[in-house]
Amino acid sequence: MTSTLKVLADSGQGVWLDFVERGFLQAGGLRKLIAEDGLSGVTSNPSIFEHAIGHGANYDAAIDAFLRQADAAVVDIYEHLAIGDIVTAADQLRTVYDRLDRRDGYVSLEVSPYLADVTDATIAEARRLWDRVARSNVMIKVPGTTAGIPAIARLIEQGLNINVTLLFSIPAYIAVAEAYMTGLEARVAVGQPIDGIASVASFFLSRIDTKIDLKIAGLHAGGDPRAVEAATLAGKIAIASAKVAYAWYRDMIAGARWQALAAKGAMPQRLLWASTGTKNPEFSDILYVESLIGPDTVNTIPPRTMDAFRDHGHVAATLAANPGEASAQLAEAAAFGLDLDGVTGALVTDGVAQFAAAADALLAAVADKRAAFLGDRLNALTSELPVALAKAVTSTLDRARIEGWIRRLWQGDASLWTGTDEAHWLGWLGAAKGDQVDFAALDTLAADAGAYDDAVLLGMGGSSLGPEVLGRMFGSPTGFPRLHVLDTSDPAQIARVANAIDPARTLFVVSSKSGSTLEPEILRAYFQGLVATAVGADKAGRQFVAVTDPGTDLETIAQSQGFSHIFNGDPAIGGRYSALSVFGMVPAAIIGIDVRGLFAATRAMVLACGPDVPPLANPGVQLGVMLGEAVRAGHDKVTIMTTTELAPLGPWLEQLLGESTGKHGTGIVPIEGEPLGDPAKYGQDRLFVHLRLAAEADAEQDAAVAALVDAGHPVIRITLAHPGLVAQELFRWEIATAIAGIIIGINPFDQPDVEASKIATRTMVDAYEASGQLDTGTPVYQDIDYAIYAPADRQGVSTDLDAILLAHFGALRSGDYAGTLAYIERDDAHIALLTRLRVAVRKATGVATVVGFGPRFLHSTGQAYKGGPATGHFLVVTRDPIADIAIPGHKASFGTVELAQALGDIAVLAARGRQVLRIHLRAPGPHGLERLVSRIVTLLERSTT
Repeated sequence: MTSTLKVLADSGQGVWLDFVERGFLQAGGLRKLIAEDGLSGVTSNPSIFEHAIGHGANYDAAIDAFLRQADAAVVDIYEHLAIGDIVTAADQLRTVYDRLDRRDGYVSLEVSPYLADVTDATIAEARRLWDRVARSNVMIKVPGTTAGIPAIARLIEQGLNINVTLLFSIPAYIAVAEAYMTGLEARVAVGQPIDGIASVASFFLSRIDTKIDLKIAGLHAGGDPRAVEAATLAGKIAIASAKVAYAWYRDMIAGARWQALAAKGAMPQRLLWASTGTKNPEFSDILYVESLIGPDTVNTIPPRTMDAFRDHGHVAATLAANPGEASAQLAEAAAFGLDLDGVTGALVTDGVAQFAAAADALLAAVADKRAAFLGDRLNALTSELPVALAKAVTSTLDRARIEGWIRRLWQGDASLWTGTDEAHWLGWLGAAKGDQVDFAALDTLAADAGAYDDAVLLGMGGSSLGPEVLGRMFGSPTGFPRLHVLDTSDPAQIARVANAIDPARTLFVVSSKSGSTLEPEILRAYFQGLVATAVGADKAGRQFVAVTDPGTDLETIAQSQGFSHIFNGDPAIGGRYSALSVFGMVPAAIIGIDVRGLFAATRAMVLACGPDVPPLANPGVQLGVMLGEAVRAGHDKVTIMTTTELAPLGPWLEQLLGESTGKHGTGIVPIEGEPLGDPAKYGQDRLFVHLRLAAEADAEQDAAVAALVDAGHPVIRITLAHPGLVAQELFRWEIATAIAGIIIGINPFDQPDVEASKIATRTMVDAYEASGQLDTGTPVYQDIDYAIYAPADRQGVSTDLDAILLAHFGALRSGDYAGTLAYIERDDAHIALLTRLRVAVRKATGVATVVGFGPRFLHSTGQAYKGGPATGHFLVVTRDPIADIAIPGHKASFGTVELAQALGDIAVLAARGRQVLRIHLRAPGPHGLERLVSRIVTLLERSTT
């Protein structure tokens, strides 16, 4: 018995299947439909592929095999799978294509729905897909949007077969038909053949009736007297529109313009009925098939509707019947105010959004599969958030998807943030792929570095913290120098490094993006003098390497003094985002890190955070949304916890988060290095982030983190399989910080308050250079051990040391944080003392605590302290150097510079309305800080008993 579908095909209408899937193709399903039902075409869409790839195992082996060759972007994995299916379907339809002399036998593949409003990008994408499939019986699906119509004309001119989608209105169809003819005419004009070029114009049906029928129901609900009469149009307007469009088509092909093209072999652009599955159960399940049967058209039918038509369909020439009735129905719809034009216009917008949502779901499914197959090659992230915060995160992730945040970030769209200069600071995206480094030059540098015992990095902020992470985590293999990172003006810390090295056998890296940062410049002058004494002034430059942006003063100095290597940074990368640029990779190469291997290990995260990975599956966006929404919910103290081997990551994260987001009175206050305490005693202003190595078991820490969750605190957990994956976190957190900036509403790439502190310091140092004096102010209290300085508004509050200290800490309230900013040597003993102090402060007040060593923190969290939430209370500790160091060519010593930096920062903190108290340690010797901490701890303990 002949299939009803075969009878339909024999009537002159193409029967296409709206479905393609690997198992179906491999099992012979398509060949069977071709043979038994006269099927002559196939269409695909993201929803079909999403269900097939994400909800089954038919593609798993192909994904695994593809990734075993090399890791790949999500969109490349999808295209590998989809194009494989499209090619298979095209090959199986080839017999139809040949038998019908190219009039049918096509399979369709769509361009990215994200490009629906961009003409040139649509053209390029269509051309690329056409070339990849490389089958003459493929059609590229292009939406019939305002931007799509000129693209259609140009693609037809280039000789591509085009399936125009998302047509809902007669005017839109007419514009598409004219674009098709325009493209053919352009080919004729340059002597190109037009026979064999095929196109269909896909008119979407059921969605029209769904919307119009809702409007009819609205007339009923509003008591409109026309409601009963209007109800006769339910389920009819889409068909009426299709019939009127077909009538226009028939008139068009009879006209002179088309006939001239037909004479040269042009094939008509057939109307294709799409969205033919009936949505309303009150209507026939084959309504949009039986009602629109006519020659030179196509009906693309979902499998269920195809089964229904095969079972109880009837073939009759219905499309051209009663054309007057169709026109009358459209007129009636207008008279009833059903606004067909408004409906169809909105349907185009909705259709683009639905296609994009389907593409997002598809790519997310592929991303999940990729992550599963990568396993522990990709760092894992999980979270346990309170219900309200979790809901906010879910909502914002969907907003990020709809608004295309991750695509726009990679495209450099500054309107994501404040619309100012953000687009100029995104070079770190390419740097993460290794685009900013010259691997051959790094090889040469690494070979030269083998001649040295030590390497000293002279830099601040992003120039030092990224290399410090890599140096501390990877160390130096045999044959490569030990790395010392010097990011201070503290004389004792400088002397410690100077005493640990042999200047004649040390390589120095002077690292400064601007090339004019104070600390690297004076450190260079000092160490270059040591080297000149050891090996001679004429040879000293050879032991120096410069890393700086092009055209800086440092580059000029390096050239004039014969530095052995000069590496230029990318001006589009800010310091704190520079770890994977030359600022991080030059020191890495010097100490023998396999830089190529580092980028290879990082690639998994770079691809996972790529523009093609939707927010719900994008680990960078996920983290960024959690951070941003946490700030909005009042959890602005991001507390960083690490297992031992990952501890070096903490200070780098501290800078990235604090300097990037802490401005305009909002942002993240990073809490790094604070020991864990009683979960019940923490305030509700915390978000905890736990970074752990899978192989570094810490049962006590894991239990403490679990207790935080049990107490209702938000917790994010990140797990690395091994230390070699640490650079994945450098990139993930860069993405996350940029995303958090969108939610917080700031520019995450500037640092206005850091610049203010630098200016204040420069002013004081310049004044000292001119006068030999530094105005340190008048103490409000002093004795043999301490001199206490307070802002003008706190002068005369008390002359009792203990009362001053208790007043400072007693002013802390819930939601505040306490900071100790110490302009002394940063070493283990001092870190331990200040950790003891911060624990005591937290126990006494319940607030979060931070510690910064100056001037290091000025290029890091100093931005957040001055520009972020106005909740910081700062105790600044200074002292006279135990042994000062002169700076060649300057009147000021390192100790003078350090004190000027403290005074400049205090002035800016006070100007920003922060609570600040300075204690200058007057007693000679190394124990002044220990006595101060013990005194404060005792006072706090007494105050709480």
